Amino acid sequence: MTAGLKTIIYPVKDLARAKALFGALLGTEPYADTAYYVGFKDSGQDVGLDPNGHAKGMTGPVPYWHVDDIRATLAGLLEAGAETLQDVQDVGGGRLIASVKDTDGNLVGLLQDSSGE
Repeated sequence: MTAGLKTIIYPVKDLARAKALFGALLGTEPYADTAYYVGFKDSGQDVGLDPNGHAKGMTGPVPYWHVDDIRATLAGLLEAGAETLQDVQDVGGGRLIASVKDTDGNLVGLLQDSSGE
């Protein structure tokens, strides 16, 4: 079961320039601002910037489906023909992420948050 698409992550090559661009677009400062991730919140949506995204195989923005059980969801997607791009990884604060390529090469992200979001 999903709670919908609430997060989108953009792979970026120049984090400072991307942060300035998304700050101008969203009209806000980031809630997370580190060398490995910058995150904004806008209208209930998380918008993240990942300077290592291209190295992880991200070819464009990745929408993240918020799920109740990331491992079960990932297993179901793999059984249905998806290919693992990133296995389940703990990114801190009780948040788990994973991503796959669907059978058409589209990227699909999964996110499980311990807070149930």
